[in-house]
Amino acid sequence: QVQLVESGGGLVQPGGSLRLSCAASGNSFSINHVGWYRQAPGKQREFVARSSPGGITAYADSVKGRFTISRDNAKNTMYLQMDSLKPDDTAVYYCYATVTVVDGTIKTYWGQGTQVTVSS
Repeated sequence: QVQLVESGGGLVQPGGSLRLSCAASGNSFSINHVGWYRQAPGKQREFVARSSPGGITAYADSVKGRFTISRDNAKNTMYLQMDSLKPDDTAVYYCYATVTVVDGTIKTYWGQGTQVTVSS
């Protein structure tokens, strides 16, 4: 079993920055793709960003140029640096990781979510 624990959410003014972290823990696993989704009140969960094992990244058009996804493979941790935040970025942010476990099975795990609120 693998657990993902998120941190770094909070309240920030428009134009401000936040950095989300997502740390993976468990026994005998290797992390493949990682990424972030978000869900605003009354809306469906939407893709934000992802990173391949080799570090190739992709972003939603709405965050391109403002958000940066990164990963520290030695620490089994991923990050989402969010700059120039807008009120429309207000949502619960969820990290995910596709993981190869000890028997070779590939599974997807999700974090518990962290609230980001952009408001003056």
